[in-house]
Amino acid sequence: MEVIKTKLDGVVIIKPKVFGDDRGFFLETFQQERYRELAGIDLPFVQDNHSRSTKGVLRGLHFQKTKPQGKLVRVVRGEVYDVAVDINPSSPTFGQYEGVILSETNKAQFWVPPGYAHGFAVLSETADFEYKCTDFYDPSDEGGLIWNDPTVAIDWPLENPSLSEKDAVLPTLEELFPNHS
Repeated sequence: MEVIKTKLDGVVIIKPKVFGDDRGFFLETFQQERYRELAGIDLPFVQDNHSRSTKGVLRGLHFQKTKPQGKLVRVVRGEVYDVAVDINPSSPTFGQYEGVILSETNKAQFWVPPGYAHGFAVLSETADFEYKCTDFYDPSDEGGLIWNDPTVAIDWPLENPSLSEKDAVLPTLEELFPNHS
């Protein structure tokens, strides 16, 4: 497997080794020792999630406030633009983001450690998105960052995404951290 470091501390893109022929393919989507050694993922996973979304849907940017989740994400059908945003005010990359195309074709994974906001936009007709989490989802602890925050300036590959009511009214980075942006 190939691990690509990004400008955000701990955030990596993982390209697993794929074994395939005309009958299909095989790949490991997680192997604890290898992922710890090569990608630095040394947290236990406690929950797996699967979502399906249609073209133009943007989910995020979400985070847990006091019980942050690390997420190992991948797309098993379709294609998405996946994003992690540094929301740690004491970080040198605070307010910066990293984005990557994840698809059933490239089979890439994205490791988003605890403490980052995360979201994705669906580029294909539908996308099945799977992710492993290092902590349990707690609806009373959820937070979010508006997808089109001008301070973060994410270069989303779509202009008018379909958003949930909740995601459409998320705060900006400046509203979340008024003394740090």
